[in-house]
Amino acid sequence: MDPGVEKNKQQMELDVDLEVGLPDDDAATIERQDSLFREAVRAEHAGAAHWDEQDSWGRTMRLAFQCVGILYGDIGTSPLYVYSSTFEHGIGHPDDVVGVLSLIIYSFMLFTVIKIVFIALHANDHGDGGTFALYSLISRHAKVSLIPNHQAEDELISGYSNREKPSATLRRAHWLKQLLETSKAAKIFLFLLTILAIAMVISDAVLTPPISVLSAVGGLREKVPHLTTDQIVWITVAILVVLFAIQRYGTDKVGYSFAPIILLWLLLIGATGLYNLIKHDIRVLRAFNPKYTIDYFRRNKKEGWVSLGSILLCFTGSEALFANLGYFSIRSIQMSFSFGLLPSVLLTYIGQAAFLSKNPKNVANTFFASTPISLFWPTFIMAIAASIIGSQAMISCAFATVSHLQSLSCFPRVKILHTSKRFPGQLYIPGVNFLLCVAACVVTVSFKTTVIIGKAHEICVILVMIITTLLMTIVMLLVWKINILWIALFFIIFTSTEAVYLSSVLYKFTHGPYVPVAMSVVLMVVMIVWHYVHVKRYKYELEHTTSADKVKEMLESHDLKRVRGVALFYTELVQGIPPIFPHLIEKIPTIHSVLVFISIKHLPVPHVETSQRFLFRQVELKDYKVFRCVARYGYRDSLEEAKDFVVTLLENLQHYIRDVNLYTFDEPHNISTHSSCNHSFSREKPSGRYAVHAEDMLTPIESFSEITALSNYGSDHLPHFKASKMNMEELVKIEQEQMFIEKEMEKGVVYILGETEVVARPHSSLLKKIVVNYIYSFLRKNFVQGQKILFIPYGQLLKVGISYEI
Repeated sequence: MDPGVEKNKQQMELDVDLEVGLPDDDAATIERQDSLFREAVRAEHAGAAHWDEQDSWGRTMRLAFQCVGILYGDIGTSPLYVYSSTFEHGIGHPDDVVGVLSLIIYSFMLFTVIKIVFIALHANDHGDGGTFALYSLISRHAKVSLIPNHQAEDELISGYSNREKPSATLRRAHWLKQLLETSKAAKIFLFLLTILAIAMVISDAVLTPPISVLSAVGGLREKVPHLTTDQIVWITVAILVVLFAIQRYGTDKVGYSFAPIILLWLLLIGATGLYNLIKHDIRVLRAFNPKYTIDYFRRNKKEGWVSLGSILLCFTGSEALFANLGYFSIRSIQMSFSFGLLPSVLLTYIGQAAFLSKNPKNVANTFFASTPISLFWPTFIMAIAASIIGSQAMISCAFATVSHLQSLSCFPRVKILHTSKRFPGQLYIPGVNFLLCVAACVVTVSFKTTVIIGKAHEICVILVMIITTLLMTIVMLLVWKINILWIALFFIIFTSTEAVYLSSVLYKFTHGPYVPVAMSVVLMVVMIVWHYVHVKRYKYELEHTTSADKVKEMLESHDLKRVRGVALFYTELVQGIPPIFPHLIEKIPTIHSVLVFISIKHLPVPHVETSQRFLFRQVELKDYKVFRCVARYGYRDSLEEAKDFVVTLLENLQHYIRDVNLYTFDEPHNISTHSSCNHSFSREKPSGRYAVHAEDMLTPIESFSEITALSNYGSDHLPHFKASKMNMEELVKIEQEQMFIEKEMEKGVVYILGETEVVARPHSSLLKKIVVNYIYSFLRKNFVQGQKILFIPYGQLLKVGISYEI
């Protein structure tokens, strides 16, 4: 025998002995000391260390300090304009000030403190908050996605869902799950509800900077009364440009630099509020008695109801606080909110009410008029700084929502930069930042005053609040599974009160709210069109996948030539071979020595561990080295550089080649998940195109992570080690296959990317033709191309064009 082969055989035997331990003649289950287990333990310990660090008091205090600069600027600057917006036509009755203060106190406590800080923050998706996180949480417990790309293996991802045993108390959750999964109308309604909230949040990011900065700059008139409105506006525009220009430095750096400013601002306005309370009228503390709220509505009737739209501005920024949870932790937010923001803001509103009770004519500029003369300039400078920082929360929120939209396939591709290595959720999107800047400046120049901008701002706040309530109710039913009485209480209290606020805002629709509604309609059209065509294209490819016989015929063709190297063929399909592959072979009858069909798939989880990222399956005709791979990412994960991605992928491919030969199931096994669904991992052919057998999607033993994950279900489901039944030639052949992959990678990697031209069928309706042939085509051509998103080097890129009629 050749000495090299003998040496390889001995080394392979030694590797098997050391790594797994040779079992007896019968196939034995994987021992807990194997390398797979050691890797899983390292990942588990790493995750535990991460959460220990996250829950440590040192990190909590650091995050509590930082979140002051990111989250509380918007809420903390609302006293600049709430009273002036509410009493737009002056104060009619002396007790109206106390009545409005009472409404502000209880509105703030109900919506911001109780609903957001102490309830909604707990409905987070592994630390991520906001409307999208709620939708993602629901998506993991019920298959509500409109894209038919769900795989049974996805449910084995760490943190995908809880494994709960069914019981009688879960029948209500099961009923809701069935409703959401079987009703297309329910799926579409939930989807539209989510993108409406997201569109409103992005519109809010356009309106928050103008109203905050314009309110602060308007204070100059107290000392420089000859300033004109236009001059105030252009000063504001200059500040807005600077604000958006600094976004490129990232939230991490911005948060640490802004936190001391906002902390000083909260201390300053709180102290000023206490000063005004003592100096002017301590009797305004009567506002804590809800009787004055009732009296306010009795006196003012319709006018009192209409004023609710302006009063709700006191809790603007609450939606950003929830959406930006991914940057921080629940405990850090609750701590800094309870001991920092809450007392400062309440003291400010109370102090302003005390001032207005003695000086009702100064309502147009309450904040600066109530500031002591000696503190005016420090307060003015801090107000400018705080208003800039307040806008930062909504801008960060807009970046996060756009990133999430892309993972949902609801938004054209844009360049996303991750600005912090320690906090992967901190983003900067240059294109979106530029558009927000332009829109904010246009709004400022067009409306000139905070009155109209404030009215426009109102509908964003209340609609997001209502949608959050609806999604929270579904989460309570489907995920939390708490007592129905608590759910009913939550739903009735918040939907009824929020509906009253919404009716007040809609009454003034033509006076400002139409602006964000118009912006949101445009955004929703973009989202709906992009998602609609994406789903149609995916279903078209799924219906026209290349059959196994066709693939076998192409690979065995004498005209097909093999060239050295590795080819990565990108496709959105997670099942089957896309129709663009035979199109390529027909035009260029050549394939590389190693061909991998890659699908980039975003799961409804914030993160996917690297060890669980890749799923592989070998296509028919093993000697041709053709594989399918699904690379799974969470919606907050960033795509790696192409070079790093290829190295990681091919390393996992080598592991797969080893695993699929060393481990096997004796018979088909059922793996029961938390959702009580049995997924048969069988090597039989699927009975139909949409069968969920793993063989139709991916080979059962997919990677390190899948073997480790299966071990969580008990020894009966473990794959069996069969190396003892293999001779040394087979073991050496495995090693040679792994070496072949490595050598071909050294020969070069080519990235094959499909350029799909999607057009409507000739007999389609006029609306469908407009949507597909014009709107979608315009969006696809004017946004970032796929190779830029995937960081593919131009010198290694091969584009293949094809047209689909949908």
